[in-house]
Amino acid sequence: MPMEQQFTIAVNQLGYRSKDAKMAMITGESAGFRLVDHETGKVVWEGQTRPAAEDAASGITVSRGDFSAWEQPGTYRIEAGDGQSSYPFVISEAVYEAAHQALLKAFYYFRCGMDLEEKHAGPWKHAACHLAPALVYGEEARTIDAWGGWHDAGDYGKYVVPGAKAVADLLLAYECYPQAFQRAVPVPETDGATPDVLHECRYELEWMLRMQDEESGGVFHKLTTLRFPGPDVMPEDDTAELYITPISATATGCFAAVMAMAARVYAPYDSAFAASCLQAAERAWTWLERHPEYPGFRNPPEIFTGEYGDEQDMDERYWAAAELYRTTGESRYHEAFGQYARQDSFDKYELGWADMGGYGTISYLMSAREQEPELAARLQAGLQQRAAELADVSLQDGFGISLRPEQYIWGSNMLVMNHAMLLLIADRLSGSKAYERWALEHVHYLFGANVMGMSYVTGLGSRPILHPHHRPSEGDGVEAPVPGLVSGGPNYGKQDDYAREHLADRAPAASFADVMESYATNEVTIYWNSPAVFVLSHFV
Repeated sequence: MPMEQQFTIAVNQLGYRSKDAKMAMITGESAGFRLVDHETGKVVWEGQTRPAAEDAASGITVSRGDFSAWEQPGTYRIEAGDGQSSYPFVISEAVYEAAHQALLKAFYYFRCGMDLEEKHAGPWKHAACHLAPALVYGEEARTIDAWGGWHDAGDYGKYVVPGAKAVADLLLAYECYPQAFQRAVPVPETDGATPDVLHECRYELEWMLRMQDEESGGVFHKLTTLRFPGPDVMPEDDTAELYITPISATATGCFAAVMAMAARVYAPYDSAFAASCLQAAERAWTWLERHPEYPGFRNPPEIFTGEYGDEQDMDERYWAAAELYRTTGESRYHEAFGQYARQDSFDKYELGWADMGGYGTISYLMSAREQEPELAARLQAGLQQRAAELADVSLQDGFGISLRPEQYIWGSNMLVMNHAMLLLIADRLSGSKAYERWALEHVHYLFGANVMGMSYVTGLGSRPILHPHHRPSEGDGVEAPVPGLVSGGPNYGKQDDYAREHLADRAPAASFADVMESYATNEVTIYWNSPAVFVLSHFV
């Protein structure tokens, strides 16, 4: 099936806040452009695009039309000199509220082990799934009742490491922007007292607690079937045997970190739950101390579901020490953090599931606990340097984002949102707004200001993703996909058959296909949604 052509005029299809910088990306050489009232057809503002430039990532010439000066609320479109027009968009002070709600509500749709009732799920309802106890792989006589939690992605696996990243992003969003979560997202547990985001995270945290080995304190890596089900199989129809894979150091380190974080965040709302999280974190830390060197996780030979393998566990240990110190104030965790911080074997500013070092750095720098001045200064300087590098790449990029051509990898939209998140946190810790503008350009990109001219989020924008690699969206018989899901986005690696066949000649940023078959470009996951929730929390 041939792919559609890319955009002519790309805008954020949701819109722009009145005082924000506003750019339209226009294919081709410099020319005049017009801002048109979409209701009346009246031209309200005119301007000239900036000099056109070749954009390495997208492989095209891009001009940028700046209409930041226009602040009047309304619904508009951009027209170019050749008569081409953008999708309509609004200028308003409430551009991102509905998107923020949808991105968070998506986690409810990822829930495993319970009925998603029509009252809360609408047409995307389905029955409870994956309730059978799971066999512990290699211990065939042992089962664990590890129901609940979130499906990880377009499949029905549940994985501790990426789950910890997703929860961390959401809890950080709540810590930084509690006012963003004052409106409830309708889910069964909403009680009016506990913020909606904490209800949602708790559903995943309680599953993670079931994944801790009662005897050793180590944490099992994942829970899946032996193989993925077919592409249109609904969750309740995926009835193959469930398996829990062996303990891993990366899962145990992430678990210790996120449970220590949860103990701090939930303490004002449920002290008993907070205490159980801290106890679990400390038991996991003890396991880490007893296993200072542990082999990286690999799938057992019979299991062919997502591996999330990672040979490097120093970043997870670093993050765990930071969170345990921030929550407890105990010197032993501070000392351990310092020891890990002085190692050069891992990146201390990344926020991906395989590179958790950034969470440790952020936790330490945000903590009110006593800090080692030289260490804190070095970490702060490194964070600001990384943010400056991202801003510099954004300045050179035709669409204003911080991805170099080689960074359009599997899940590139996670990098887009991770980078925006890092830019905002760098601002927060420096007390400035130096990088807010660039973070917002990443938001514009996600919602349509990109070479594909698409909103990479289901249900949002004039031209959203319609066919994500997401089994419930494929199998539920509903025409529209589950809303609020962030697509993985362009992937120059093209690791699926569809992408290899249909996207062979595409530039990195254009290597995308809105089809179910292209899991390498169009899958969805909880940890692509979570940094997007964080970033939009800043702008609501």
